[in-house]
Amino acid sequence: MVFTQLLDRFEKEKGWVNFQIESFNNFVNFGIQKIIDEIGEIKLNPEIGELKLKFGEVQIGSPHIKEADGSVRSKERGSTIFPNETRIRNLTYAAPVWITITPIISGVQDRSEKVYIGDLPIMIKSCLCSTYGMSDEELIERGEDAGDPGGYFIINGTERVLVLIEEIASNKAIFERSKDLIVVRINSEKSGFKQRHLIERKPDGEITISFANIRRLSIITLLKALGMETDKDICSAISSDPRILNELYINLYQEEATSSKEAVEIIGKKLRVAEDYREERVKQILDRYLLPHIGQQTSDRVNKAGVLTKIIKKIITLSMNQIPEDDIDHYSNKRLLMSGELIGQLFRSILLGRWGLLAKMSYNYQKLIKRGKKPSIQGIVEADAVTKQILSSLATGNWIGGRTGVSQRLDRSSYVKTISHLRSIISPLTSTQEHFRARQIHPTEFGRLDPAETPEGSSIGLRKHLAMMTEITPGLNTREDEKVLRLLEQAK
Repeated sequence: MVFTQLLDRFEKEKGWVNFQIESFNNFVNFGIQKIIDEIGEIKLNPEIGELKLKFGEVQIGSPHIKEADGSVRSKERGSTIFPNETRIRNLTYAAPVWITITPIISGVQDRSEKVYIGDLPIMIKSCLCSTYGMSDEELIERGEDAGDPGGYFIINGTERVLVLIEEIASNKAIFERSKDLIVVRINSEKSGFKQRHLIERKPDGEITISFANIRRLSIITLLKALGMETDKDICSAISSDPRILNELYINLYQEEATSSKEAVEIIGKKLRVAEDYREERVKQILDRYLLPHIGQQTSDRVNKAGVLTKIIKKIITLSMNQIPEDDIDHYSNKRLLMSGELIGQLFRSILLGRWGLLAKMSYNYQKLIKRGKKPSIQGIVEADAVTKQILSSLATGNWIGGRTGVSQRLDRSSYVKTISHLRSIISPLTSTQEHFRARQIHPTEFGRLDPAETPEGSSIGLRKHLAMMTEITPGLNTREDEKVLRLLEQAK
C-alpha cells in the first residue's frame, strides 16, 4: 500500500519521463540559441563588395499545420493545433523556427530580417506543446488523454520516441590495461564536435598518441610541437620522481625532434602534407583537433601540454602497479544522451554540415549573383530542406555519427509498456559481438537501472531500462562548473 502511494506521488510530482521533457525544453530555450551564437556570422563573398550575414535571436512559434489550400493554421492565427489532430490526420506536430539575420555590406549594417529556416518537431507535454500547463479537465475537453506522459514526437501521424543513448563520458581520460598495453581513451567534446584520442604505452615503454588523421605519434614529439622545447622542460612537467623518469627515458632516447620546429616537420610528414602548407596545417590540427575541450586558440597549447604530461605520469604510475586501472563499465564513466542533446546534435549537423544550410545559402547566393539577380536572405534559405532532414532522421531513426535505432515507434501495447519504452536505454555497442563485461550487471547500476528488464537474445544487457524511480540530472553548465571548482578550492 505504501509503495503504491509512493509511486502515485512520484508520478504526480516528478513524472515518468520528466527528464526527457526538461532536456527538450532546455534545448528550445537555450540550446538552439547557443548553436546560432556559435555560428555568429558567415561571409558570402559576392563579386562586388563584401557581404556578411550576422545571426541573431532565434524565435520558435506555436505548433502549426499547412492545409492543402496553402493556408496555415496556428495559435497566432486563431486556431490552436493539438497533438490528437495531427495523429488522426497523419500530420507532423511541429512549429516554425525563425532567425533574425542582419546583412553587413562592406562593414555597414543593413536592416535586419526575420528569416524562416524550417519546422522543428515539438515534444508532447513540452513548454512549446499546446497542452502545456493544462488541467486534466481541460485536456479531456479538447480530446486529449489526461494520463498521457508525453516525452515523444508525432511524425506523419506516428508517435516516435528518442531513446536514451549510453555513452562513455566526454572530456575524461579513462586508463585501461589491454594485455601488455596500457591504453588511455579520451572523448574530447567541444560545441557538439567530438574528437577521439587514443594514447598507448607499449611493453617496451614507448608512448604514442592517435587523434584526427594522426596515427601513433610519439607523445614527446607532440609535447615539443606544443612548445616544450627541451627534455628538461618535459621531465620537470611530468615528475621529479626518479623512478617515473627512468620509465620515461626510452621515449626521450628514441625522440628524433630536437626543437619545436622539427617536431612540427615530423608531424607534417606523418600527415603527408605539402611542404608549403605543412606548418599551417599542423598548427591547425594542434589548435582545433587536439583536446578541443581545453580550448582551440594558440594560447591554449600550454594547457594542453600540461594535461598530457599529467596523463603520461599516470600511465607510468599505472605501469608500475602503483595505482589501479579504471573500470570503463563503472557508471561514473558513462553518460546518458537525452532528447535535447540528440536533437541538438542533429540540428547543428544540419546547419554546419558539409552540405548543410549555411553551405547551401552561400552556394545559392553565388549562383543568383552570377545571374545578375539580387536575392533576399529568405530567397537563399532552403527551409524545406532543413525540415525534411529533421523529419527523415526522426522517422527512420538514422542519426548522425552512423547511429541507428535512435528514434523508435512508441510501444502502445499497454500503459506499462509505453512508460517502459520511454525510459529505455540503448548501448552503442553492436549486438553481433560478445561484449561479455558490458552485458553483465555492474554494481554501480544498483538503484539506477533495472537488473531484470532487458531483452533475451543478442541484445541482452545492451538494451536496458531505468529503475522505477530513477531521475536523470541535466548536468552543469560552464558557469556552474566554475562555481563548484571555486568552492572546492576554498575548501582546501
